[in-house]
Amino acid sequence: LAVSELNQAMVDRDRETLELLTMDELSYGHSSGKIENKEAFIHEVVNGDFDFISTATENQTVLFSGEDTAVVRHIFGIEAINKGENVNIRIGNMLVFKKQQMKWKLLARQAYKL
Repeated sequence: LAVSELNQAMVDRDRETLELLTMDELSYGHSSGKIENKEAFIHEVVNGDFDFISTATENQTVLFSGEDTAVVRHIFGIEAINKGENVNIRIGNMLVFKKQQMKWKLLARQAYKL
């Protein structure tokens, strides 16, 4: 699956890779309750005030449903700069990936506070 590629693209603010790894129908939910579509998610990662320095996942599980759907759960650790301030965040994540043209792409994500 593309979890580590997606995380690295967020750190790198890599618009092209984020476009390739997300489905057009993306529903990206934050632990605050904010939900973004693909365009808003990519815009915020590339241009927003929140700048990912590093990410880490722990306790990751993957549940496959058929050959084209996977549900990924993990604890997501983030080191970032938010509006000029260093922040460390630890949240839960659930991601849904779909296989499209032989590549795994993110369809949905919901983060939650621990």
